[in-house]
This record gives sequence, structure tokens and C-alpha cells, in this order.
Amino acid sequence: MKKIILRADDLGYSEAVNYGVAKSVLDGLINNVGVMVNMPATQHGVDLLNDADHVAFGLHTNISAGRPLTDPALIPSLVDEEGNFKASKLYRTAEVDFVDLDEVKIEIEAQYHRFLELFGRKPDYFEGHAVASDNFFKGLEEIAEKFDLKYSGMSHGREDITIGQSKVRFYMDSMSGEYNPFSTLQRMVNEADDGVVSLMVCHPGYLDAYIMDNSSLQYPRVIEVEMLIDPMTKEWLSGQDVELVDYRGL
Repeated sequence: MKKIILRADDLGYSEAVNYGVAKSVLDGLINNVGVMVNMPATQHGVDLLNDADHVAFGLHTNISAGRPLTDPALIPSLVDEEGNFKASKLYRTAEVDFVDLDEVKIEIEAQYHRFLELFGRKPDYFEGHAVASDNFFKGLEEIAEKFDLKYSGMSHGREDITIGQSKVRFYMDSMSGEYNPFSTLQRMVNEADDGVVSLMVCHPGYLDAYIMDNSSLQYPRVIEVEMLIDPMTKEWLSGQDVELVDYRGL
């Protein structure tokens, strides 16, 4: 049977996002959740899913929203003059990679230790809230190796990557103009094959003032929640030759 993963990123981003992620887990199909551990709403999100034992929780390492866990004076390449992380737009528009590798490793490691405090164990997987920085991804790889973590890199095309012992193919269309999450799910399932685990990255959530002011991804969050909890989606998926798995099986 072909294997697929449905992953939700951004738990902790805001309380509205937390409610959408929790809805997608408790009433929907999500069983992999990436946690942003540095945000004011992090504990709120973790508390909503305290009893979700079927969920694989990952560290969704973040260097572009909120404040760092590290003293900003120690990581000047990552922060603005107020000590907040530089916005993702700056990463997208920068002509050179301004992230200092040694500095970003300090913050990545701090976020790893914060995850340990929140959950009392290592993350089931380890990856990054995507920004355009090679040094960020290199830092993630080095910290993953240091602490023996299951690193989930990002496929930038349709090439397969290795996670754990498995080949994995990524699908993430939420930034496209005519995004339909059910169409992406259908395409992923139709293209699935026995030798590769197919993974759809979702960002389910509801909207509040913080997300409206700080995230370029807005309406797609809402329609992903609706797709993931829709009984028709579940019924359709149950009729396909696929098994819904989580990161712990990779």
C-alpha cells in the first residue's frame, strides 16, 4: 500500500492558527504537527493538543517571526534594531545570504532545548520554517547531526529526499494563486508510488490580527482547515490505495 503524510506547520504562530491546527488534528486528518517554540502563543498551542497521542510533533525551527530565544546581541545577523527576527520578506529579497552560520546555530540549538522543555523528549522530526538562506539550512543539518535528530529537509522541486530510512516526495502548493488544497491532495495520491512516501505540507489555521499583520499566507490556511476536516475528504481518501502514516515510521 502506498504511504502518505499530511503535515501541519506553524503551531504556536498565533492563537487563531493554533485553533485551526487543533481542529485539523482533532476533527481532521493531520497527525504530524510542527511547533514554533519561540512565539507567545506556543504554550497555548501545545496545551490544545496535550492528549493527541497519535500525533508526531516536530520542531518547526523559526528565524523569521517573533523574537529569538537567544540574546539578540549574540545573533545580530538574524534580528532587527528592536531585537525581533528579520521578516521573511527580507530573506526573499536579499541578494546575498546575510545569515551568519555560527549565530544561527546558537538560535537553532536554543529552540531545540525549548522543545525539550515543552515536551520532555526529542522532537519526532526536525525542520525549518522556510526562509531563503543556505546557512540556515546548513545550520539545521549540523544541529540535527549533533543531537541525532530526524532531519526533514525541503524538496525545492519534485526531487525525492531521504528522511530517516525513507524516500520522501514533497507537495506544497499553498502559495500558488489558484490554490485548491483538495486538488493538491488528489494529485499527490494519484502520483504516489510504492517506493516513495508522499508528503503534503499544510498550514491550517484561522486568522487573527497578528496573522493578518505578519504572515503573507492567510486565506489558504482557512480553506486547508475546511478540506482536512471535511467528511467527504475522509471518505474519498479511505477509498484510495494509501496508508496515512507519520514521521515516526520513516
